[in-house]
This record gives sequence, C-alpha cells and structure tokens, in this order.
Amino acid sequence: MVQTPSMARLIEQLTKLPGIGEKTAARLAFHILRADRQYAQALADALLAVKDETRLCSVCFALTETDPCPICTDPERSPEVICVVEEPADLLAVERVHEFRGRYHVLHGTLAPLDGVGPDELKIQPLLARLGGAPVREVILATNPTAEGEATALYLAKLLKPLGIRVTRIAHGIPVGGDLEYADVMTVGRALEGRREM
Repeated sequence: MVQTPSMARLIEQLTKLPGIGEKTAARLAFHILRADRQYAQALADALLAVKDETRLCSVCFALTETDPCPICTDPERSPEVICVVEEPADLLAVERVHEFRGRYHVLHGTLAPLDGVGPDELKIQPLLARLGGAPVREVILATNPTAEGEATALYLAKLLKPLGIRVTRIAHGIPVGGDLEYADVMTVGRALEGRREM
C-alpha cells in the first residue's frame, strides 16, 4: 500500500501505543483521515492537554490536574485507611467499585530487582512519611497478584507492621498473573471485601 508521508508518520506514532500493531494503527489512521477536521483537532487538543495539565498529586501520587487531588481533599473520605496500588490505572479500577471510601497511595511500579527497580525507585518513602504524620489505622495492599506485586506487598508489610498499623492484603479474587486494571467490578469488589491480615 502506498502511503503519504503524513499517513506513514501517523501510523508509526500510533504503533508506539501499547497493544497497537501496524494493522490497527493503519485502521485508526484511516478513521482519523475520514473524520472531519474538528474531530482531528479535538483529538490533537486532548493529547496535548493531557500532557500539559496532568501531573502527580503531591500527597498520594495519583494523576490529577489540581494539587492535592480531589480524593485527598474530599472530607467524605477517611484519612484512616490508605489503599496502596501499583499504578494510577489500578486506582481507577478500585474506584469503579464505589465501595472504598478511604484514600490512596500510588507506588508507580513494583519491586523488580532484575530490572533495576528497587525501593528507591518507587513512592515508598513518601508513603512512610505520610504514615508518620496522619491518623492511619489500616493500610490495604492492593498490588497485583504477580510475583513482583507479591514481593512488593511483602516488603511493605515488613516495613509497616512495626509502626503498629493494621496491614491487610486484598483477597485473590483477581486471577494470578492478572492485572487489577483489567478486572471487572465484581472481582475487584470481592477482592477488597476479602482482604486479609498480613
């Protein structure tokens, strides 16, 4: 297929998105080409806005446009329970359940020594600092049930238990090897309800 240089450039950029191969990228590029100019402009504006306006909350490290984020400043949410997740997408998965009314802490990864990811590369020190200055009675470890997620949960449990805080782990209603981000609402809800002491 003969492509114009601009189409080839768009397809190349789209293939850099996770899960997008060349065929899907070409389909998306042709969709954008067939759409009216306003759609293309709105898409371009949305892409630039997310880069320009989105940042990390200085308290919980979730994605936000205001600092601190709306969850950290919501008086209806309990500051006594913190749910620790790996990534911002995992926070969204827990929020979809509409059952958790505490606050969050996003680690931005998991321990993976073979990949050079140790405790200093994660948002663990800010979590410890938070726990030192807040009335937290429980920390829920909601890392994914992967080898790295389990190792991270065990590491955090060893750090947190001496502080006298109740440390729980979400139940494994989520399949081993699966990601919290892709779990359905019922599975995430059951995992939260069935959390256990570590």
